[in-house]
Amino acid sequence: MLSCLAPTGCSGVQSALDPAGEEARQILGIFQAMLVGGMAIWLCVIVLLLYAIRQNRRRFGEAASSRLILWAGGIFPAATLFLLLAFGLWQMPSLRPAAQAATADGLRIEVTGRQFWWNVVYRTPDGSPIVSANEIRLPVGERVELLLKSDDVIHSFWIPALAGKVDMIPGRTNRLSLLATKQGDFRGPCAEYCGESHTFMAFSAIAMEPAAFRQWLDAKARPSAGIGRDGERLFIRNGCGACHRVAGSAAQGTIGPDLSHLGSRTTLGAGILPNTEETIARFIADPGAIKPGAKMPAFNMLPPEDIEAIAAYLKGLR
Repeated sequence: MLSCLAPTGCSGVQSALDPAGEEARQILGIFQAMLVGGMAIWLCVIVLLLYAIRQNRRRFGEAASSRLILWAGGIFPAATLFLLLAFGLWQMPSLRPAAQAATADGLRIEVTGRQFWWNVVYRTPDGSPIVSANEIRLPVGERVELLLKSDDVIHSFWIPALAGKVDMIPGRTNRLSLLATKQGDFRGPCAEYCGESHTFMAFSAIAMEPAAFRQWLDAKARPSAGIGRDGERLFIRNGCGACHRVAGSAAQGTIGPDLSHLGSRTTLGAGILPNTEETIARFIADPGAIKPGAKMPAFNMLPPEDIEAIAAYLKGLR
């Protein structure tokens, strides 16, 4: 039973054992080398242990015992660990490529960790920002540089299937260069405990073909095209625009996640809910019940039809 279940943990949207990026592939290689080295030392110890507990074992003289301790207990483990260390150090430069390695058109992606969501800004070559939240899109086959920051506490950025983790430290910008090699929708968790809803702080990393990525980026540079004017009016009237921004509307807040093009995102609430009108309405009514410690107040005092109209408007933002 366990042998059938074990392989299922080696693949999926959040598995470091099923790499879809160049850096993740190298990390897997280091892990496999260390696993082989560790198993070699372990097997050596087990063989000696089994020999020692035999009743009719041959006794070693003092000279033979000294040689056994020297080679099996000293030189072999030390040599194995030295080779593993040398292999890891040799791999290090390629795990953290130079900062100038970025997409061909000079795109940079700035990700800021906040309690408990991710602010994402695509910095295009002409300097104009394209703002999103809780979702990162990447072109397959092109190296991308991520600028990682935090506005409050220490977070840790990690996409196991694409690259290793990097801490996001207040007052400091860390850099991560990665190269996606496969298309797919991957999950990135916050890997550093950051508060009450740390478990509910994740994001989607979607690797796309370069042409599709640039079409997507061009579409997101334009104002959101939404439906439901009543929902937009209620959104503004109830003060939502003081915290959230919707490109092309009067809502220009920066405290909460940017909701421009929200309807085209795959998840809601930083990767914890499917993005549907029903889940949007639930989040509006009582965000604290879904994400403890969320700074957004509950709006369950609004009539249900108003909440539904706002949810329909937000889902319609494409």
